[in-house]
Amino acid sequence: MGLSFPFFKSKRIGIDLGTANTLIYSKKHQKIVLNEPSVVAIEKDTRKVLAVGNEAKEMLGKTPGSIIAVKPLSEGVIADYDITYAMLRHFIRKVFGNYNFFLPEIMLCVPIDVTSVEKRTVLEAAISAGAKTAYLIEEGRAAALGAGLDISAAEGNMIIDIGGGSTDVAILSLGSTVVSKTIRVAGTNFDNDIIKYVKKTHNLQIGERTAEEIKIKIGTALQLDEEENMIVKGRNLIMGLPKSVTISSEEVREAMMESLMEIVECVKSVLEQAPPELASDIIDNGIVMTGGGSLIRNFPKMVSKYTNLPVRLADSPLESVVRGAGLALDQLDTLKKIDRAVR
Repeated sequence: MGLSFPFFKSKRIGIDLGTANTLIYSKKHQKIVLNEPSVVAIEKDTRKVLAVGNEAKEMLGKTPGSIIAVKPLSEGVIADYDITYAMLRHFIRKVFGNYNFFLPEIMLCVPIDVTSVEKRTVLEAAISAGAKTAYLIEEGRAAALGAGLDISAAEGNMIIDIGGGSTDVAILSLGSTVVSKTIRVAGTNFDNDIIKYVKKTHNLQIGERTAEEIKIKIGTALQLDEEENMIVKGRNLIMGLPKSVTISSEEVREAMMESLMEIVECVKSVLEQAPPELASDIIDNGIVMTGGGSLIRNFPKMVSKYTNLPVRLADSPLESVVRGAGLALDQLDTLKKIDRAVR
């Protein structure tokens, strides 16, 4: 008779390896145990890792020439394998400690349209970073699970997950993805849109952190009844000196509109491909939005306006994907097309 070790299951985690942030969900604690920026500070010449996560993000735009702050993921996929591996290892050790006899079982999220090569790269990075077993789940399915949707039922559910580097739109039924589409337009694009607009309109150069702050504070997808303003500081491109300007919520909306509409068109494209029976279910169930990009003020109302369907935010949009990854570890038999790598 073999020995049973129920505590093995406590070393099971879901990881949302995002372009902007990495989140880790612990099955044992039933909560998010890590939420840090997907940023690594390295020495330019030696590529030695100096800082990871929150500490590295503080260095963005402030480092000397010999140190660079790197975002190892781009548009939801690994752009720098070695740095991603180092970042993953750091985060896993931060959760479990440096020395652990029992290695964790990990479920990682990837965009719906990643290639087999990209999937293998993510799995290899997870195993190298310290996983006993690693699985992959599409972000759309993970987001739906984390938002509380019963995707195993014989009915259609639609999810829009707007992350930092990509947006996944999917219609799910019977545990699998029926129709889906991924576009490389998401939260980072909104930030870049704001940077370009402020540069062109106000001759002011601002950084990524400032653009993100503008987006969060006064960003909106629809015109507000009462316009809001924000003082923004940066470098004047004509004089080369620090300067402050006032930006309005309407200007921010104008700056982001092209990217917002690309996401709306992606949603409409997926809806046009929906089988009639599932389309009927979506009319009843509506559309659920998750991810940091879905928190743009009035974005759900904008999507509803252009689709004539009810649209709502998930209860915890920022956590839906990683919570779904954790839940997926208990549903490996019912969820289809789960990629797996074993140490």
